[in-house]
Amino acid sequence: MIKNIVLGIKAYGGAFALISKLKLWKYFVIPVLISILTAIFIGIEAYVLSDNIGSFISKAWIWDWGKEGFTAISNFVGAIIIIFLGFILYKHIIMAFSAPFMSPVSEKIEAHFYGDVSHLHRKTSFLSQLWRGISINIRNLLRELLISIPILLLKFIPIINIFSTILLLLVQAYYAGFGNMDYTLERHLTYKESISFVKRNKGFAIGNGIVFMLFLLIPVVGIILVLPLSVTAATVNTIKLLHDKHELVYEK
Repeated sequence: MIKNIVLGIKAYGGAFALISKLKLWKYFVIPVLISILTAIFIGIEAYVLSDNIGSFISKAWIWDWGKEGFTAISNFVGAIIIIFLGFILYKHIIMAFSAPFMSPVSEKIEAHFYGDVSHLHRKTSFLSQLWRGISINIRNLLRELLISIPILLLKFIPIINIFSTILLLLVQAYYAGFGNMDYTLERHLTYKESISFVKRNKGFAIGNGIVFMLFLLIPVVGIILVLPLSVTAATVNTIKLLHDKHELVYEK
């Protein structure tokens, strides 16, 4: 597991050079716009809703004494909840709607390393790629929330909150890497086969996703470069796993 996480991270090392070599930057224009617009929308919503959530939580304190302090804590908790949900929603929105634009990138990278392997590809279209991206990300979003919310509650317990932070990062990283890997998997594997494949190779997904999440902490530049670099890195690892382990399926 740890070895695969490291390999998932190391794949970013040659991502920038590979994008430039294969002249792939043009394919990222629309996904980057989706990323920027989504980040702006979620940022505005976070600013508006954090106080509202804080105010709602503060109503649980019915006494006059300590009301001001509890309100301040409630506003802080509200901000954390919004930031947490914002990160998750941002990630799945951009990955879902970028799917049709990422597939050609993945295909060109695969052709660069393995030649023409189109005979191994499943038949897909722009709409089918979009629907696949939306379906996978809705599934992952629901599962991520189901796992992450209990972990988030642990953050308010001293000492334990240190471990919960790490666990929360790993969960978010796994689903980010999952989405990035699926841009390649959708050409070769069915929906269920892809889920099974990522589960067997979760270390690579986590490694890819860790860097993805760290990129989001970089103002402006992060939301511009996160998709190009993370998708390229994920593709390099995914096609290697598919070809080396002979997990490809023939055209259906």
